[in-house]
Amino acid sequence: MQLTDIIKPECIVVPLKAADKHTAIDELVDLLAERGRIQDPDELKKAVWQRETTRTTGIGHGLAIPHGKAACCDRLVMAIGKPAEPIEFNSIDGRPVRLIFLLASPPDQTGAHIQALASISRLMTRDQFRSDMLNASDAQSIYDQIVSAETAAAK
Repeated sequence: MQLTDIIKPECIVVPLKAADKHTAIDELVDLLAERGRIQDPDELKKAVWQRETTRTTGIGHGLAIPHGKAACCDRLVMAIGKPAEPIEFNSIDGRPVRLIFLLASPPDQTGAHIQALASISRLMTRDQFRSDMLNASDAQSIYDQIVSAETAAAK
């Protein structure tokens, strides 16, 4: 699975207006709704928050991957946000979040959902990629970093 199959520059926000975890998740879900990727933002927010209450999605290294499954999604979708200032996310390493990948899928797409989570995690373990993403100044730059990493991995 390629992340570029599910993310486009119009679903990336730099900078996020949000200054806290709750508002950041809501902002990214609303972006997916505005771009016609989901039908019911409230349903997805509920699913993402339900998942978030079981265990933080702040996975460390300044990254969070909030995610959920909801019937309002007819396919796997993603939005990415880079906050203007780091956001407290109760991350496992205790550090604030500087990049948020929000992932959503229909309830029956468990395999694709897990593959996308793994792809994001795998890319973000690469120091140079993570640094380039965190230093990106706009949505197109973030998208281009993902394209470049996936192209290099395919070689």
